[in-house]
Amino acid sequence: MIEMTVAGIALDASNRKTPIVLLKDGTGRRALPIWIGDNEARAILMALENHRVPRPLTHDLLGNILKTCDVLLERIVIHSLQDNTYYAILSLRQGETVKEVDARPSDAIALALRCDCPIWVMESVVADASIPVDRDADEEERQAFREFLDSIRPEDFSQQGRGIEDSSTS
Repeated sequence: MIEMTVAGIALDASNRKTPIVLLKDGTGRRALPIWIGDNEARAILMALENHRVPRPLTHDLLGNILKTCDVLLERIVIHSLQDNTYYAILSLRQGETVKEVDARPSDAIALALRCDCPIWVMESVVADASIPVDRDADEEERQAFREFLDSIRPEDFSQQGRGIEDSSTS
């Protein structure tokens, strides 16, 4: 397994501006793009920006339930890619008991960010779906990409007028 971190959220310009969460490996040489729904993109961005809301949203609520029940989210694992759909599990520990729960990667990532737990991806998934990151890219291009990622906000994913439904392909 390869530990990965969230590099940010991007919009797929070729696909009706569908959000993509970008995971990167520790070396920064590979990125794993996962197409996600608007709500999950908003939830991930809110966690990345430490944005707090007056009342808990779904992923906040689930994190609160885990904490209240003394359940630790040890890690999430994106374990397979089948027919362009990623599959993940939540690894939960309560005392000596460990259980795995099926989850969409987008929801698992949003929860992992809130619970400060690691994101792991199976080597086979990285081999099949990752894209190389050009480490020799011009610094100007890297800076422009960083600025683009920094400019994206949760409100950019408003569903009004977009005609995009919540996708279960993540």
